[in-house]
Amino acid sequence: MKTHRKELWFEVPSRRGFVNITPKVEDAVRRSGVQEGLCLVNAMHITASVFINDDESGLHRDYEKWLEGLAPHAPTSQYQHNLTGEDNADAHLKRQIMGREVVVAITKGELDFGPWEQIFYGEFDGRRRKRVLVKIIGE
Repeated sequence: MKTHRKELWFEVPSRRGFVNITPKVEDAVRRSGVQEGLCLVNAMHITASVFINDDESGLHRDYEKWLEGLAPHAPTSQYQHNLTGEDNADAHLKRQIMGREVVVAITKGELDFGPWEQIFYGEFDGRRRKRVLVKIIGE
């Protein structure tokens, strides 16, 4: 069985944002040489996520509004976590909702997506470098 590991690095300039990372993951799959297997894509930070959905700007704005309604950033005093000197408790909660990782099948050397599916990096406490792990296994 082959394995391939790749780290993707991001520095989103704003506090929150979504980045379509599908082309970078597809490139890692191509470089791995795996024809049949699995691809894990994992956010390596507790205030960021990886998820699969449609690459449609209205949906992304809906996510932003929905997540802010569930876990508003302000007032920061509403969160016990922020008593430690942080101001990112909402980012931890948003990450929990959006998820840590995705696994996509690899078939005939390509990511085996359903219609409209794309892989996204979700940032909820940006303005610093963070990484995503891509781990590919198979034959």
